[in-house]
Amino acid sequence: MAMRRVRSTTRVEVSSDRGVFMISVAAELADMHPQTLRMYEARGLIEPKRSPKGTRLYSHKDVERLRRIQAMTAELGMNLAGVERVFELEEKLEGMERKVKALEKRATELKSEVERLERVRRELRAEIVPYAKGGAIVRNADLKRFTVKVQRPDTGTQPPAK
Repeated sequence: MAMRRVRSTTRVEVSSDRGVFMISVAAELADMHPQTLRMYEARGLIEPKRSPKGTRLYSHKDVERLRRIQAMTAELGMNLAGVERVFELEEKLEGMERKVKALEKRATELKSEVERLERVRRELRAEIVPYAKGGAIVRNADLKRFTVKVQRPDTGTQPPAK
C-alpha cells in the first residue's frame, strides 16, 4: 500500500511597505519599462528601498503607486508635474486629517476635564457654609434671602442697600 504524501503550504505575510521586488519584477507588475521606474525615482515620484548592495527593492505599496501613476498619465491624460501635485496634495490632506483627529481627541479630553472640574466645583459649593457675624450659620441656598447689616467703622453709618 502506497502512502500518500501531504504537502503543507506555508503562507508568508509580507508587510506592504517592505521592499521585495527587483526592478524588473516591479516594472512587469506595473506594466512599465524598468527605465520608466528609474525616471520616476529620479523625479521623486517613487522611492524604492535598497538592498545592502544598492539594488532597488520595490514594495507592494510602490507597485500600487506605480499603477496609480500609470492610470493618471494614461487614462486621465495628466503629465508628471500634475501627478506630483496630486501626490503633494494627498500628503497634505493626510497630514491635515491626522491633525484634525489629534485636535478632536484633545477636545474630547478637555471636555471630560471640564466636566470633572464642574462636578468638583458643585461638590465644593455644596459643602461651603457661609459664616455670618455673630456666629449664625446660613445654608448656601438661604444666603440670597439673608442680608447682614454691617456698620462702617469709620463713619458709624450703614452701607447703602443693594
